[in-house]
Amino acid sequence: MLFNSYAFIFIFLPISFGIYFYLNHLRLTTAAKGSLVFASLFFYSWWNVLYLPLLLGSMLFNFIIGKSLSEAKRVRPKILLIIGIVGNLALLGYFKYADFFIANVNVLLGEDALPMLNLALPLAISFFTFQQIAYLVDSYKGETNEYDFLNYAVFVTFFPQLIAGPIVHHKEMMPQFASRWNKVKNYRNIALGLFIFSMGLFKKVVIADTFAVWATNGFDKAEVLTFFEAWATSLSYTFQLYFDFSGYTDMAIGAALLFNIKLPINFNSPYKALNIQDFWRRWHITLSRFLRDYVYIPLGGSRTGSFRTHANLFATFLLGGLWHGAGWTFIIWGALHGLAMVLHRIWSKLGIVLWKPLAWLVTFMFINMTWVFFRATSFEDAWKVLKGMSGASGVVLPNVLANRLSFLKNHGVEFGGFVENIQGDFSIPFWILGALVLVLGFKNTNEKLVAFNFNLWSAIFVALTFSFGILSLTKVSEFLYFNF
Repeated sequence: MLFNSYAFIFIFLPISFGIYFYLNHLRLTTAAKGSLVFASLFFYSWWNVLYLPLLLGSMLFNFIIGKSLSEAKRVRPKILLIIGIVGNLALLGYFKYADFFIANVNVLLGEDALPMLNLALPLAISFFTFQQIAYLVDSYKGETNEYDFLNYAVFVTFFPQLIAGPIVHHKEMMPQFASRWNKVKNYRNIALGLFIFSMGLFKKVVIADTFAVWATNGFDKAEVLTFFEAWATSLSYTFQLYFDFSGYTDMAIGAALLFNIKLPINFNSPYKALNIQDFWRRWHITLSRFLRDYVYIPLGGSRTGSFRTHANLFATFLLGGLWHGAGWTFIIWGALHGLAMVLHRIWSKLGIVLWKPLAWLVTFMFINMTWVFFRATSFEDAWKVLKGMSGASGVVLPNVLANRLSFLKNHGVEFGGFVENIQGDFSIPFWILGALVLVLGFKNTNEKLVAFNFNLWSAIFVALTFSFGILSLTKVSEFLYFNF
């Protein structure tokens, strides 16, 4: 079920909210918790009920391993931990990477060397797998004590964060579910939740889905992209992804707040970053935290000399790229970010500080260009966009400039529909400029949460953003991170 759907907003959310707090009001706290798990499983099954046994099996497997790690051990804890991690990675590897592996083997050995499995990726498998690996490691370290499967099921399945994160820790969620103060309706949290949810809905369906049209036309439909078309395509995807992810995060935070649960910060104005390290401290924060704590540090982190530190950093981002998708374009994207992180670390040691506007421009342009690999479904598509951005596929200016700039024809510039191949119009530059102003010039959700005051203006703001969002729900559009 999508957050940006009538079924979720007007049926699922009010009913699950009402039942949860009604049962808590009757002091049936276990039943209330059970209702939340049932609602979350229903939310998950709405997509494809066939994958529900997979989620339940994964939860049961990890609960047993985690409980064994927490209790008196019959088996050496390290062996148990290895069994648990290997089990999770095997599940993820089978569904997400098996066909990618087979396709590459077939390239080397011949087209029909191995038959493709054609597996459909179970929804959210990357997120609930990573979350449970973190749980096992935390249990191994003695940081969790979970003996109740219902509690564990709430931790894994809580619907605001089940499908696309944030990747939460057991220790940051369970005290919130256990608090008796959180079992009664909190009207300030309800107001905050609606405020943030409405803002996220607006970001997703009004802004991100508008950019999605031009990005899709440029990447998937156009055969050639001229200079302005290519830049409009790449920037459209850059802002589509930003407002899609930011919108989803806001809606998840808002929905969770209705239940008095505060999700960790996952998105903190990443396009304001002045360097690549700053960007990764702001973008998908809980994934960066996972990769740092469970990949980079176990590899040795920065404790083993300069060369190993750089190698660990690069390997971590390479794995991060692979996590986002089973494809060479994702691997290239991860490698480029890993290389940028290494270069930034070397640059920082030189003590050279760039002028801030220049530092921002370099960082933003790098991110924009590397998103091309992230979005493209093949190297041919990525090359098409990058070639256009370089001007190698020609430059077309709007017809209205033909008389004033006719001398440019002698330099190969043509006049006509300057964004024709992506089915755009003169509104594109204004949308891009507007998006840039929004991401750079306004407070983000976390800052608005701190400064929130429930008054007439905030009520009008909620009413307007919610109304625009609802009126824009003309078609089903999935969140981009659901695919990862």
